[in-house]
Amino acid sequence: MQQEFLPQMSSATAFIDLSGLVNLFDFETKAAQAMSNLAYEYVVSGAADELTLRWNRQALDNLKLNQTVLTDVTKPDTRVTLFGHELLYPILIAPTAYHGIMHPEAELATARGASAASATYVVSSFTTTPLEKIADTATQPLWFQLYVRDDREFTKDLVQKAQALGFQALCVTVDTPVGGVRNREQRINFGLPADVVAPYMLAPGPQKNPLTWKDIEWLQSLVDIPVLVKGIMNPNDAELAIQAGVSGVIVSNHGGRNLDTVPATIEVLPYIAERINGRVPVLMDGGIRRGTDVVKAIALGAKAVLIGKPICYGLACAGAPGVARVLTILREELELAMILLGKASVPAIDRSVLWEKPDN
Repeated sequence: MQQEFLPQMSSATAFIDLSGLVNLFDFETKAAQAMSNLAYEYVVSGAADELTLRWNRQALDNLKLNQTVLTDVTKPDTRVTLFGHELLYPILIAPTAYHGIMHPEAELATARGASAASATYVVSSFTTTPLEKIADTATQPLWFQLYVRDDREFTKDLVQKAQALGFQALCVTVDTPVGGVRNREQRINFGLPADVVAPYMLAPGPQKNPLTWKDIEWLQSLVDIPVLVKGIMNPNDAELAIQAGVSGVIVSNHGGRNLDTVPATIEVLPYIAERINGRVPVLMDGGIRRGTDVVKAIALGAKAVLIGKPICYGLACAGAPGVARVLTILREELELAMILLGKASVPAIDRSVLWEKPDN
């Protein structure tokens, strides 16, 4: 197992005891006590009746693993390579908005936690911290998530700024032409506190110039870093993404926060992976809470996974050390699962790790 390394705690987090938080569900329970009601309801919520939100988790739980014994695997290799860069393990921080309502140090704490845990952090367009400050703080790779708005000149300047600051990939969210039905947010009348500002957030609402595949091609012309599309849930859309020349696809239903009753991401993942057939990397988010979930996603075609809500809970509980601890727990669980399944490396994880009922 990798030795856990936590960043130096600030005065705001120095007396937080993380020893009793042993899994990612513990962090959610603790965060419910630590966060303001506004912040917690924002993070925990899904769209409408939150069916897809629950299905993301249930579908992972319903997949059973097929254990193999006496395989002499004691030190699994969790490394993967994405776009020419080696990741120590196939878990990234998904883009999530408004870290300033979760912890006083906001995205800077997230960046420190990611760096301490050797993880890639995908920064949201709705960051409450300027990109320059995040880039100055991070010591591990950063990617940038983009919402394309009507002001295309603003978009151009933003993505080129991210590239100039050293962000290594651009993730374009394509599943949000409008926001979903967010009843929880409506009930609390969600809005940013006066002292929290999102510097790159333009006015929300329907776009006058809807995003199309032509815009994806245009975005690729603006930068020299890989461009991924985030929010693919349909194999036909995956094929269109390939035709548009993207460098990668992220299978995502926006954490169940946009269109309710779409399937869980793990359910559609194998169909999208089959259509893409190795032409570009496939990543997945949605419901990942255990190392065994990471194994299941990789077995069904994902190169890596992203986690969002657990990072927010870790941030709220203890700032940078909380973020690092969430990632460390998940990495250690992945290593244990690989040992118990007899898989010495991530590329060795395939469908053979998934249990299927024998024919006779």
